[in-house]
Amino acid sequence: MVCKSVFISATGTDVGKTYISALLVKKMRAYSLNCGYYKPALSGAIIRQDGSLIPGDCDFVLKTAGINVEPKSCVTYCFEDAVSPHLAAQRAGVIIENSVIQAEYDKRCLNYDYLVVEGAGGITCPFNLENGNLLLLSDVIKSLNIGTIIVADGGLGTINSVLLTVEYAKHRDIPIKGIILNNYDYKDFMHVDNKKQIEYLTGIKVIACVAKGSNELHISKDELLNLFE
Repeated sequence: MVCKSVFISATGTDVGKTYISALLVKKMRAYSLNCGYYKPALSGAIIRQDGSLIPGDCDFVLKTAGINVEPKSCVTYCFEDAVSPHLAAQRAGVIIENSVIQAEYDKRCLNYDYLVVEGAGGITCPFNLENGNLLLLSDVIKSLNIGTIIVADGGLGTINSVLLTVEYAKHRDIPIKGIILNNYDYKDFMHVDNKKQIEYLTGIKVIACVAKGSNELHISKDELLNLFE
């Protein structure tokens, strides 16, 4: 079976990409589907006393989904500084290369039937701005040639951030598989209206709403499979 993938992007930093990625991989594996996880670049890793780095996002996803592999095996570029990947790489004396990400992605596809790929920051997050070699997260998504799920917060301001992200993705010809609202409160009239207006204004389905602290993604197997290329 050829590996099928989906890319998890977002409207910005700290809206819950890792959290949603973990629930997505967990749900896939609960359906007995051989699903793995990959993050091209991570900044803000945990540093051990011996100086080695623990990619916390990867560790969280693997533990949540019950995958017994080393967290560092799921990330290509890992940095200590909790800043944009381009700046973290610059401070570490490293150049993030798209060709390396592509090769690493291909290797991981050999081990799984399905792969959840998680971005960093928002969809325009810079990976490299040095020497005229512009590399944004959107360039990575384009080169992998897979669709994206946009993760957004359920609360105030999300209509604007979702619309901007959707329009940018469309401008870059990135297929949008759906939108997931995180920190969603089903009892909050604003959250309910946000979902309604996002679907109305974008024409894209909100495929799941995840309440704060939820450990489950409520989505059917068929709906899940439709998300993967």
